[in-house]
Amino acid sequence: MNIAKERKAIDAALNNYRAQLDTISDEQFAETPPGGGWSYAEVYSHILQATLASSISLERCALGNCPPTKSGLNFLGKVLMILGRFPPALKLKVPPALAAKMPVTKISKEDAKNLLIKCRRRMDDMMPLIKQSSPISRYKHTRLGMLNAAQWYKFIRIHLEHHLKQMNRIKKN
Repeated sequence: MNIAKERKAIDAALNNYRAQLDTISDEQFAETPPGGGWSYAEVYSHILQATLASSISLERCALGNCPPTKSGLNFLGKVLMILGRFPPALKLKVPPALAAKMPVTKISKEDAKNLLIKCRRRMDDMMPLIKQSSPISRYKHTRLGMLNAAQWYKFIRIHLEHHLKQMNRIKKN
């Protein structure tokens, strides 16, 4: 896995989220789409909370703060890492336990801007740690199995890009 390439893609996705904020009015940002689903505010809430939470898991792996294990990715995790994206036909909902820990809320555009800055800083802090991390230091992802630091980093990129597609669907509606 090329960490520098993943970083460029993460930066591009974060730049895209930031640029889109300037094109969405405050009213549109909070508005629930006519057909249902998440508003822009809820997508930003979810994606930025998930990025920060994933960076904490990444950090635990990178610093060796989780027990080494021989367990690894499950089938879905392997597919995701090989494809580098969520399979197109796969529609997942946030697991209830995770939704309780990180509820999706309608945040303001200012909150979204601040969270984007925080996410970017976390990615800056995490990148050097990945190179020195042990591949057997893994932390459990709710759907993908046990991920090491580099896999968490790649997951962050995949997840950010996945929700950019969701933003495009909202825009079309």
